[in-house]
Amino acid sequence: MRADRLVATLLTLQARGRVTAAQLADELEVSVATARRDLEALSAAGIPVYPQPGRGGGWQLLGGARTDLSGLTAAEARALFLLVGPAASVDPDAKAALRKLVRALPETFRADAASAAEAIVIDPDDWGRRPTERPALLPVLESAVVARRRVRLRYAAWNREPVERLVDPWGLARKQEHWYLLGAVSGAERTYRVDRILDVAVTDDAAERPDGLDLADVWERVTNAVNAQRASATALIVVDAGIVPLLTTQFGQRAVGEESVDPVRSRVRVTAPTEQLLARGLAGWAEFIEVLEPAAVRDELRRLGEALVRRNG
Repeated sequence: MRADRLVATLLTLQARGRVTAAQLADELEVSVATARRDLEALSAAGIPVYPQPGRGGGWQLLGGARTDLSGLTAAEARALFLLVGPAASVDPDAKAALRKLVRALPETFRADAASAAEAIVIDPDDWGRRPTERPALLPVLESAVVARRRVRLRYAAWNREPVERLVDPWGLARKQEHWYLLGAVSGAERTYRVDRILDVAVTDDAAERPDGLDLADVWERVTNAVNAQRASATALIVVDAGIVPLLTTQFGQRAVGEESVDPVRSRVRVTAPTEQLLARGLAGWAEFIEVLEPAAVRDELRRLGEALVRRNG
């Protein structure tokens, strides 16, 4: 018996006031026998759901029992479905859940909520980029996070041999096409890119989770650390102003700082993890840029140019 179906049953009862098992079965797309068992389970759990016999009878939620969802204002319902709706375009389970939630809303909210849910479409792929599949191990990690169970995983960083770790999973984050597992190993915060996890096993041990943990704060710490690492090397260049947006696309918004030199040129500070990567990133714009500093980046650009001439005449 699925918890999400029981929640949908309860919400439908609150929205409708009284339903028959057949009506509920039609709403939730289950059999009449399943709908009746769910109603009986809610009643047995102490929720004031009672059958009303006779003509016009059915099951009714008594005593003014309420749930948070139908306590939403119209504006809150629109905002919620505007946020959740796009997921339905890429996830069949989200689409089914959204349909059930719309049915459970008060009648006067349904049209606006349904419109809001259909107002935005998410296309996760860039122009010309191959579709990005969800990592195969992502569902296992999602289940472990929700159940708050410790996981044992094998992980291979791009430049290291695989290692095994026992991780307390706190949550998952997605940035562009990559997913990341946020958690802790022996109490120390750790982040793992999901597509580099080779294997994962969910243990029976409860995961340790700090009181008052805010996953957004954890992710902010991770991104700040990565951004600081990515800005380890800096180059100051003068470039044609029209190239600046392309440099921003290549190096990232935070990796490019700009000020005008004259109407057609800009002085730009570009950052990257190393001076070698800076030079390689700038090499493609050779005829448009002049590197003012550091000398190491100029030297690396000269070396790359000489190598291109040797290999390509």
